[in-house]
Amino acid sequence: MLRILPPLLMLALWVGAFIDCLTTPEDRVRHLPKVVWVIIVLLFPLVGSIAWLVAGKNRARGPREPAAGGPPRGGFVAPDDNPEFLASLGRDDRRHEDMLKDWESDLRRREEEMRRKDEPEEGPRG
Repeated sequence: MLRILPPLLMLALWVGAFIDCLTTPEDRVRHLPKVVWVIIVLLFPLVGSIAWLVAGKNRARGPREPAAGGPPRGGFVAPDDNPEFLASLGRDDRRHEDMLKDWESDLRRREEEMRRKDEPEEGPRG
């Protein structure tokens, strides 16, 4: 088991660094062109991966990444964290309740009309 662990860790580091290198936007790559970094990571798995993780990628926060503990600026906000969305749920609930009351009253009115039509009219017999 201990013989297998170091090569597996090295493989995981290599694959992770390679995928990170491929998916990193060109404007976040430092010191060398992105293509050169990909080649370095591929040809020198251990050294290239560590070099990429240490020096190849600009790790500073971009404009769309959230500050620690704060919401993202101009990015996606989960519905649970969006006060506008949560407020709209309350408005929708009230609107749906009003609509349901309207439908119920309309149904009662129609049932009354049908009962009146079905009742025999009592008139003079004779």
